[in-house]
Amino acid sequence: MTVDYFFLDRVPWEQSQGLYHAAAYLGREALFVLRPATPYICLGFHQDAQQEIELDFARTQKLPVFRREVGGGAVYLDSGQLFYQLILHKEHPQIPTDKVEFYRRFLEPVVETYRDFGVNATFKPVNDIVANGRKVSGNGAAEINDMVVLVGNFILDFNYEMMSKSLRVPSEKFRDKVYKTLTENLSTFRRETGDVPDTADLAADLTKRFRPLLGPLIPKELDAELLAKADEIMAMMHTSEWLLENDRRRSALEQVKIREGVYVIQKVVKTPGGLVRVMALNIENTLHDIHFSGDFFFYPANLLPALELALEGVAMDHREVTNVIQEFFQLQHIESPGVRPADFATILVMDDPV
Repeated sequence: MTVDYFFLDRVPWEQSQGLYHAAAYLGREALFVLRPATPYICLGFHQDAQQEIELDFARTQKLPVFRREVGGGAVYLDSGQLFYQLILHKEHPQIPTDKVEFYRRFLEPVVETYRDFGVNATFKPVNDIVANGRKVSGNGAAEINDMVVLVGNFILDFNYEMMSKSLRVPSEKFRDKVYKTLTENLSTFRRETGDVPDTADLAADLTKRFRPLLGPLIPKELDAELLAKADEIMAMMHTSEWLLENDRRRSALEQVKIREGVYVIQKVVKTPGGLVRVMALNIENTLHDIHFSGDFFFYPANLLPALELALEGVAMDHREVTNVIQEFFQLQHIESPGVRPADFATILVMDDPV
Protein backbone atom coordinates (compact mmCIF):
# COMPACT_ATOMS: atom_id res chain seq x y z
CA MET A 1 0.00 0.00 0.00
CA THR A 2 1.29 3.45 -0.88
CA VAL A 3 1.51 6.30 1.59
CA ASP A 4 -0.22 9.55 0.64
CA TYR A 5 2.01 12.62 0.93
CA PHE A 6 0.71 16.09 1.77
CA PHE A 7 3.09 19.05 1.68
CA LEU A 8 0.91 21.90 2.89
CA ASP A 9 3.37 24.38 4.41
CA ARG A 10 1.29 26.98 6.34
CA VAL A 11 -2.16 25.81 7.46
CA PRO A 12 -4.68 27.04 10.07
CA TRP A 13 -3.41 25.92 13.47
CA GLU A 14 -6.43 23.61 13.89
CA GLN A 15 -5.45 21.65 10.78
CA SER A 16 -1.88 21.29 12.06
CA GLN A 17 -3.36 18.95 14.71
CA GLY A 18 -6.65 17.87 13.19
CA LEU A 19 -5.35 16.33 9.95
CA TYR A 20 -3.12 13.63 11.41
CA HIS A 21 -5.77 12.71 13.97
CA ALA A 22 -8.27 12.51 11.10
CA ALA A 23 -6.03 10.26 9.00
CA ALA A 24 -5.56 7.91 11.96
CA TYR A 25 -9.28 7.64 12.64
CA LEU A 26 -9.96 7.10 8.94
CA GLY A 27 -7.31 4.36 8.77
CA ARG A 28 -5.38 6.21 6.05
CA GLU A 29 -1.61 5.93 5.76
CA ALA A 30 -0.18 9.39 5.18
CA LEU A 31 2.74 11.75 5.66
CA PHE A 32 1.89 15.40 6.37
CA VAL A 33 4.54 18.13 6.25
CA LEU A 34 3.11 21.44 7.44
CA ARG A 35 3.35 24.27 9.95
CA PRO A 36 0.76 26.37 11.78
CA ALA A 37 0.05 29.81 10.37
CA THR A 38 -0.60 31.17 13.86
CA PRO A 39 0.81 30.20 17.29
CA TYR A 40 -0.73 27.97 19.92
CA ILE A 41 0.22 25.83 22.94
CA CYS A 42 0.04 22.05 22.69
CA LEU A 43 -0.17 19.66 25.66
CA GLY A 44 0.82 16.01 25.79
CA PHE A 45 -1.97 13.46 26.17
CA HIS A 46 -1.19 12.59 29.81
CA GLN A 47 -0.64 16.16 31.01
CA ASP A 48 -2.86 18.30 33.23
CA ALA A 49 -3.47 21.70 31.67
CA GLN A 50 -3.86 23.52 34.97
CA GLN A 51 -0.59 22.12 36.30
CA GLU A 52 1.46 22.64 33.15
CA ILE A 53 0.23 25.84 31.46
CA GLU A 54 -0.24 29.48 32.45
CA LEU A 55 -3.82 29.49 31.21
CA ASP A 56 -4.39 33.14 32.12
CA PHE A 57 -1.35 34.14 30.06
CA ALA A 58 -2.61 32.06 27.14
CA ARG A 59 -5.99 33.82 27.31
CA THR A 60 -4.48 37.32 27.42
CA GLN A 61 -2.24 36.48 24.44
CA LYS A 62 -5.17 34.85 22.60
CA LEU A 63 -3.15 31.64 22.36
CA PRO A 64 -5.28 28.53 21.82
CA VAL A 65 -4.39 25.62 24.11
CA PHE A 66 -4.82 22.11 22.70
CA ARG A 67 -4.32 18.61 24.15
CA ARG A 68 -3.21 16.08 21.54
CA GLU A 69 -3.59 12.30 21.55
CA VAL A 70 0.19 11.89 21.61
CA GLY A 71 2.25 11.84 24.80
CA GLY A 72 5.17 14.07 25.65
CA GLY A 73 5.34 17.58 27.01
CA ALA A 74 3.74 20.97 26.59
CA VAL A 75 5.22 23.16 23.87
CA TYR A 76 4.69 26.54 22.26
CA LEU A 77 4.18 26.04 18.51
CA ASP A 78 4.28 28.53 15.66
CA SER A 79 5.35 28.87 12.02
CA GLY A 80 8.99 28.66 13.05
CA GLN A 81 8.52 24.88 13.29
CA LEU A 82 7.88 22.61 10.33
CA PHE A 83 6.00 19.49 11.42
CA TYR A 84 6.22 16.00 9.95
CA GLN A 85 3.33 13.70 10.87
CA LEU A 86 3.50 10.08 9.76
CA ILE A 87 0.51 7.75 10.08
CA LEU A 88 0.93 4.02 9.35
CA HIS A 89 -1.07 0.86 9.99
CA LYS A 90 0.32 -0.85 13.08
CA GLU A 91 0.89 -3.97 10.96
CA HIS A 92 3.12 -2.06 8.53
CA PRO A 93 6.12 -4.32 7.86
CA GLN A 94 8.66 -1.63 8.73
CA ILE A 95 7.27 -1.01 12.24
CA PRO A 96 9.33 -2.85 14.90
CA THR A 97 7.74 -4.09 18.11
CA ASP A 98 10.15 -2.14 20.33
CA LYS A 99 9.26 1.55 20.68
CA VAL A 100 12.84 2.80 21.07
CA GLU A 101 13.79 0.95 17.88
CA PHE A 102 10.72 2.44 16.22
CA TYR A 103 11.95 5.94 17.03
CA ARG A 104 15.47 5.09 15.94
CA ARG A 105 14.33 3.72 12.57
CA PHE A 106 11.79 6.37 11.66
CA LEU A 107 13.79 9.34 12.93
CA GLU A 108 16.87 8.40 10.93
CA PRO A 109 15.42 10.12 7.81
CA VAL A 110 14.93 13.26 9.89
CA VAL A 111 18.52 13.08 11.18
CA GLU A 112 19.77 12.66 7.60
CA THR A 113 17.74 15.65 6.43
CA TYR A 114 19.18 17.82 9.19
CA ARG A 115 22.67 16.76 8.11
CA ASP A 116 21.89 17.50 4.46
CA PHE A 117 21.17 21.10 5.51
CA GLY A 118 24.32 21.55 7.56
CA VAL A 119 23.21 20.54 11.08
CA ASN A 120 25.35 17.89 12.78
CA ALA A 121 22.36 15.96 14.13
CA THR A 122 22.25 12.60 15.91
CA PHE A 123 19.48 10.45 17.39
CA LYS A 124 19.30 10.45 21.20
CA PRO A 125 17.07 7.80 22.80
CA VAL A 126 14.25 7.75 23.68
CA ASN A 127 12.95 10.16 21.03
CA ASP A 128 15.11 13.26 20.62
CA ILE A 129 17.37 14.56 17.89
CA VAL A 130 20.32 16.62 19.13
CA ALA A 131 23.13 18.69 17.64
CA ASN A 132 26.17 19.97 19.56
CA GLY A 133 24.56 18.79 22.79
CA ARG A 134 21.29 20.66 22.22
CA LYS A 135 17.89 19.33 21.22
CA VAL A 136 16.90 20.34 17.68
CA SER A 137 13.76 18.23 17.24
CA GLY A 138 11.04 16.99 19.57
CA ASN A 139 9.15 13.80 18.67
CA GLY A 140 6.34 11.65 19.94
CA ALA A 141 4.40 8.58 18.93
CA ALA A 142 0.96 7.20 19.69
CA GLU A 143 -1.36 4.38 18.71
CA ILE A 144 -4.71 5.73 17.52
CA ASN A 145 -7.41 3.48 16.07
CA ASP A 146 -4.97 0.67 15.09
CA MET A 147 -2.66 3.23 13.49
CA VAL A 148 0.80 4.23 14.64
CA VAL A 149 1.38 7.98 14.58
CA LEU A 150 4.78 9.70 14.67
CA VAL A 151 4.86 13.47 15.05
CA GLY A 152 7.89 15.73 15.20
CA ASN A 153 9.37 19.00 14.03
CA PHE A 154 12.20 20.73 12.27
CA ILE A 155 12.87 23.74 14.48
CA LEU A 156 13.63 26.55 12.05
CA ASP A 157 13.60 29.28 14.69
CA PHE A 158 12.15 29.43 18.20
CA ASN A 159 10.52 31.95 20.52
CA TYR A 160 12.16 31.03 23.83
CA GLU A 161 10.43 33.88 25.66
CA MET A 162 6.91 32.82 24.67
CA MET A 163 7.66 29.21 25.61
CA SER A 164 8.95 30.19 29.05
CA LYS A 165 5.96 32.47 29.66
CA SER A 166 3.50 29.76 28.60
CA LEU A 167 4.62 27.16 31.15
CA ARG A 168 3.28 27.22 34.67
CA VAL A 169 6.06 27.78 37.20
CA PRO A 170 6.14 28.47 40.96
CA SER A 171 7.84 31.89 40.68
CA GLU A 172 9.25 34.43 38.27
CA LYS A 173 12.75 33.52 39.42
CA PHE A 174 12.01 29.95 38.40
CA ARG A 175 10.70 31.23 35.04
CA ASP A 176 14.04 32.96 34.46
CA LYS A 177 15.69 29.60 35.10
CA VAL A 178 13.35 27.93 32.58
CA TYR A 179 14.23 30.55 29.96
CA LYS A 180 17.96 30.12 30.56
CA THR A 181 17.68 26.32 30.44
CA LEU A 182 15.67 26.45 27.21
CA THR A 183 18.21 28.69 25.48
CA GLU A 184 21.07 26.47 26.61
CA ASN A 185 19.47 23.15 25.67
CA LEU A 186 17.20 23.80 22.68
CA SER A 187 18.57 24.86 19.32
CA THR A 188 17.36 25.73 15.84
CA PHE A 189 18.42 25.78 12.21
CA ARG A 190 19.08 29.52 12.51
CA ARG A 191 21.28 29.04 15.55
CA GLU A 192 23.20 26.07 14.15
CA THR A 193 23.71 27.33 10.59
CA GLY A 194 22.93 31.06 10.63
CA ASP A 195 20.08 30.55 8.18
CA VAL A 196 16.60 29.03 7.83
CA PRO A 197 16.13 26.60 4.92
CA ASP A 198 13.20 26.78 2.55
CA THR A 199 10.39 24.57 3.86
CA ALA A 200 9.71 23.06 0.43
CA ASP A 201 13.37 22.05 0.16
CA LEU A 202 13.26 20.46 3.62
CA ALA A 203 10.09 18.56 2.75
CA ALA A 204 11.55 17.30 -0.55
CA ASP A 205 14.69 16.05 1.17
CA LEU A 206 12.71 14.38 3.96
CA THR A 207 10.49 12.48 1.53
CA LYS A 208 13.58 11.31 -0.38
CA ARG A 209 15.01 9.98 2.89
CA PHE A 210 11.72 8.30 3.87
CA ARG A 211 11.23 6.40 0.60
CA PRO A 212 13.52 3.46 1.46
CA LEU A 213 11.30 2.84 4.50
CA LEU A 214 7.90 3.72 3.08
CA GLY A 215 8.11 3.08 -0.63
CA PRO A 216 6.43 5.51 -3.03
CA LEU A 217 5.06 8.68 -1.45
CA ILE A 218 2.18 9.88 -3.61
CA PRO A 219 1.68 13.68 -3.57
CA LYS A 220 -1.94 14.52 -2.78
CA GLU A 221 -4.22 17.48 -2.25
CA LEU A 222 -6.45 17.64 0.81
CA ASP A 223 -9.77 15.94 0.11
CA ALA A 224 -13.26 16.36 1.52
CA GLU A 225 -13.08 13.20 3.66
CA LEU A 226 -9.94 14.32 5.50
CA LEU A 227 -11.16 17.87 5.98
CA ALA A 228 -14.56 16.79 7.25
CA LYS A 229 -13.04 14.33 9.72
CA ALA A 230 -10.50 16.90 10.92
CA ASP A 231 -13.31 19.40 11.53
CA GLU A 232 -15.31 16.77 13.40
CA ILE A 233 -12.35 15.86 15.61
CA MET A 234 -11.43 19.45 16.37
CA ALA A 235 -15.03 20.26 17.28
CA MET A 236 -14.71 17.62 20.02
CA MET A 237 -11.08 18.19 21.04
CA HIS A 238 -10.88 21.97 21.03
CA THR A 239 -13.14 22.26 24.06
CA SER A 240 -12.64 22.86 27.77
CA GLU A 241 -13.99 19.38 28.49
CA TRP A 242 -11.31 17.71 26.35
CA LEU A 243 -8.54 20.03 27.50
CA LEU A 244 -9.25 19.39 31.19
CA GLU A 245 -10.21 15.72 30.88
CA ASN A 246 -6.96 14.63 32.49
CA ASP A 247 -7.26 17.22 35.29
CA ARG A 248 -8.96 14.85 37.66
CA ARG A 249 -7.47 16.60 40.68
CA ARG A 250 -6.98 20.32 40.42
CA SER A 251 -5.98 21.31 43.93
CA ALA A 252 -2.46 22.50 44.64
CA LEU A 253 -1.99 20.21 47.63
CA GLU A 254 1.53 19.27 48.58
CA GLN A 255 2.57 16.06 50.31
CA VAL A 256 0.87 16.59 53.66
CA LYS A 257 -0.51 14.76 56.63
CA ILE A 258 -4.28 15.12 56.82
CA ARG A 259 -4.68 13.18 60.05
CA GLU A 260 -2.98 10.23 61.65
CA GLY A 261 -2.80 7.49 59.01
CA VAL A 262 -4.00 9.65 56.12
CA TYR A 263 -1.54 11.43 53.81
CA VAL A 264 -1.83 13.24 50.48
CA ILE A 265 0.98 12.22 48.14
CA GLN A 266 2.07 14.59 45.40
CA LYS A 267 5.46 13.81 43.88
CA VAL A 268 7.33 14.40 40.66
CA VAL A 269 10.18 12.23 39.37
CA LYS A 270 12.32 12.77 36.29
CA THR A 271 12.93 9.47 34.49
CA PRO A 272 14.81 8.75 31.24
CA GLY A 273 11.39 8.55 29.56
CA GLY A 274 10.10 11.88 30.88
CA LEU A 275 8.58 13.58 33.88
CA VAL A 276 6.14 11.48 35.93
CA ARG A 277 3.81 13.18 38.41
CA VAL A 278 1.52 11.40 40.84
CA MET A 279 -1.20 12.48 43.20
CA ALA A 280 -2.69 9.84 45.50
CA LEU A 281 -3.88 9.13 49.02
CA ASN A 282 -2.08 6.95 51.54
CA ILE A 283 -4.80 5.71 53.90
CA GLU A 284 -3.53 3.43 56.64
CA ASN A 285 -0.58 2.44 54.45
CA THR A 286 -2.66 1.52 51.40
CA LEU A 287 -2.91 3.39 48.12
CA HIS A 288 -6.12 5.09 47.01
CA ASP A 289 -7.33 7.57 44.39
CA ILE A 290 -4.15 7.42 42.27
CA HIS A 291 -3.59 9.77 39.35
CA PHE A 292 -0.53 9.75 37.09
CA SER A 293 0.29 12.58 34.71
CA GLY A 294 3.34 13.98 32.97
CA ASP A 295 5.21 14.14 29.68
CA PHE A 296 6.06 10.43 29.45
CA PHE A 297 4.78 7.99 26.82
CA PHE A 298 2.51 5.06 27.67
CA TYR A 299 1.19 2.52 25.12
CA PRO A 300 -1.71 1.85 24.80
CA ALA A 301 -2.39 5.34 26.15
CA ASN A 302 -6.00 4.64 27.11
CA LEU A 303 -4.91 2.02 29.68
CA LEU A 304 -3.20 4.47 32.07
CA PRO A 305 -6.45 4.92 34.10
CA ALA A 306 -6.69 1.11 34.30
CA LEU A 307 -3.22 1.01 35.89
CA GLU A 308 -4.39 3.56 38.44
CA LEU A 309 -7.38 1.35 39.27
CA ALA A 310 -5.17 -1.75 39.51
CA LEU A 311 -3.23 -0.02 42.29
CA GLU A 312 -6.32 0.88 44.33
CA GLY A 313 -6.01 -0.60 47.81
CA VAL A 314 -2.49 -1.99 47.31
CA ALA A 315 -0.24 -1.88 50.37
CA MET A 316 2.36 0.91 50.52
CA ASP A 317 5.20 -1.51 50.00
CA HIS A 318 7.67 -0.94 47.19
CA ARG A 319 8.00 -4.60 46.27
CA GLU A 320 4.25 -5.21 46.28
CA VAL A 321 3.51 -2.07 44.27
CA THR A 322 6.23 -2.98 41.78
CA ASN A 323 4.84 -6.51 41.41
CA VAL A 324 1.33 -5.19 40.71
CA ILE A 325 2.64 -2.78 38.09
CA GLN A 326 4.88 -5.41 36.48
CA GLU A 327 1.97 -7.86 36.26
CA PHE A 328 -0.23 -5.15 34.71
CA PHE A 329 2.47 -4.33 32.16
CA GLN A 330 2.81 -8.00 31.21
CA LEU A 331 -0.91 -8.78 31.00
CA GLN A 332 -1.78 -5.63 29.05
CA HIS A 333 1.41 -5.60 26.91
CA ILE A 334 2.27 -2.11 28.12
CA GLU A 335 5.25 -0.18 26.81
CA SER A 336 6.50 3.02 28.44
CA PRO A 337 9.93 3.75 26.97
CA GLY A 338 12.33 5.01 29.61
CA VAL A 339 9.87 4.53 32.49
CA ARG A 340 10.02 1.15 34.25
CA PRO A 341 7.40 -0.36 36.55
CA ALA A 342 9.87 0.22 39.38
CA ASP A 343 9.90 3.95 38.52
CA PHE A 344 6.12 4.17 38.90
CA ALA A 345 6.45 2.29 42.20
CA THR A 346 9.19 4.57 43.49
CA ILE A 347 7.19 7.71 42.88
CA LEU A 348 4.19 6.22 44.68
CA VAL A 349 5.80 4.74 47.77
CA MET A 350 6.96 7.35 50.25
CA ASP A 351 9.82 6.41 52.53
CA ASP A 352 8.88 8.60 55.48
CA PRO A 353 5.49 10.34 55.52
CA VAL A 354 5.64 13.36 57.80
